[in-house]
Amino acid sequence: MPRSVSELLPGLGLMGVAAAISYGINHVVPLLSSMLIAIILGGIARNTKLIRPSAEPGVAFTNKVVLRTGVVLLGLRLSLPTVAKLGWAPIVVILVTLTVTWFATTYLGRAMKLSGPTRILTATGTGICGAAAVAGMSAVVRPDLKGEEGRGQVDDAAATAVASVTLFGTVALLLFPWLAGVLGLTARQTGVWLGASIHEVGQVVAAGNIAHVTDVAVVTKLGRVVLLAPLVALVGLSQKRSAQRHTGTKMGPIIPHFVAGFLVMVVIRSIFDLPTWLTGGVNEIATILLTAAMAAMGAGVRIKVIASTGGRAIGLGAISATIAAGVSLLLVLALV
Repeated sequence: MPRSVSELLPGLGLMGVAAAISYGINHVVPLLSSMLIAIILGGIARNTKLIRPSAEPGVAFTNKVVLRTGVVLLGLRLSLPTVAKLGWAPIVVILVTLTVTWFATTYLGRAMKLSGPTRILTATGTGICGAAAVAGMSAVVRPDLKGEEGRGQVDDAAATAVASVTLFGTVALLLFPWLAGVLGLTARQTGVWLGASIHEVGQVVAAGNIAHVTDVAVVTKLGRVVLLAPLVALVGLSQKRSAQRHTGTKMGPIIPHFVAGFLVMVVIRSIFDLPTWLTGGVNEIATILLTAAMAAMGAGVRIKVIASTGGRAIGLGAISATIAAGVSLLLVLALV
């Protein structure tokens, strides 16, 4: 770790500029995810040699500490009593859709000979909440390769997973409200389906506005986001046990500290009636921090690897999105 704050400043400043540009573009063109833009900018900065050796400590700090801080703050979005008000049927839709999507995506990804990080991050982004979920899971996923190549493998996987959820989530937000009308879904069914199948929270808000079911859609979506912490904890535990069996290394904490922090934030939001200005402000800060972290992750992307595996990874994202949409729709028709 760097020995002083001054060592961090060049890299932090560079990632901060990338985050500000990405955030600004997203506000002008909401369909463009700030996190996807940040990954692209980070990749450009690396491959045009804008990242000097003096910036490396700050970039690494952003990719780890800033990332985990952003995930912790995401917990303040979630209120368990609000999610519970959905009733049992939407909660079953959420749980079954996530379970089927997760296992189907990881199984098919293996059959397509994609790396472990690509399979896990694509499944997480599709099943939970898009780029933010990819960011959270990338902090615990273990690469198939060792050393610097291993870290690069996770960065590559995150880049393609974020591109995938951005692309197919955008298609879904434009297509699904229309499809719900064609299928004759009720307002409640439409809201639950949109919330259970579309990737990003922002995409769900947009689709909910189109279909006039924003409240139900967003609460259903937040029900999915609640599952980020247990899923990250389970995957992290599984991967640590696997590493211990193969290498004999000592296991760290069962629940990563940043996941515990996420859960603490969820409990705070569930117990206390916090003012909107506070929760909204914290949510914006979390988005900015995660956007900066995605820029740092983009700085580790290897263009040659993306070129060789990107098509298959995006293909897996398309299959995963289709499975999530199909399973959730069948469950909504049967239960809601």
